[in-house]
Amino acid sequence: MSRQTVSVPLRWADMDAYGHINNANQIRLMEEARVAGFGVPGGTGSPVGREGKNDLFENVGEGIMILVVEHTIRYLAQLPYRDVPAAVDIWISDIKPATFTVNYEIRDGHDGTLCSRAKTLMALAEGETGRLMRIPAEIREAMQVFTDENRDNE
Repeated sequence: MSRQTVSVPLRWADMDAYGHINNANQIRLMEEARVAGFGVPGGTGSPVGREGKNDLFENVGEGIMILVVEHTIRYLAQLPYRDVPAAVDIWISDIKPATFTVNYEIRDGHDGTLCSRAKTLMALAEGETGRLMRIPAEIREAMQVFTDENRDNE
């Protein structure tokens, strides 16, 4: 499967005074793409099964949290507000013993312009203590399906 493309609706409130999606709201787009592509983090929300849904994050295990460690965004072009969703390519890379990276390429949903490249470094933590933990072998294996090691984010 490797890379996948998800559609993320733009909100009127995402736009700033310059008429493009505000930089801080790009992080929201990243979060929405992550949830659409990999599922709701286990133990949160009330996810409903749907055809073709990936549930990688929903199946990390009872009492395990998936935490954001760091975001990195490189803005390449303005992402104007549109009444069509942004197209976000997402994939996983750099799976290490305790962390992994979710990569994004955010494109204008109208003309396909590559507007930004981004990464989110993530880690698993024990729910009760909040302590970081090693990624279990079965989760690491499941993550491999979503890697695109030939095209890691720059």
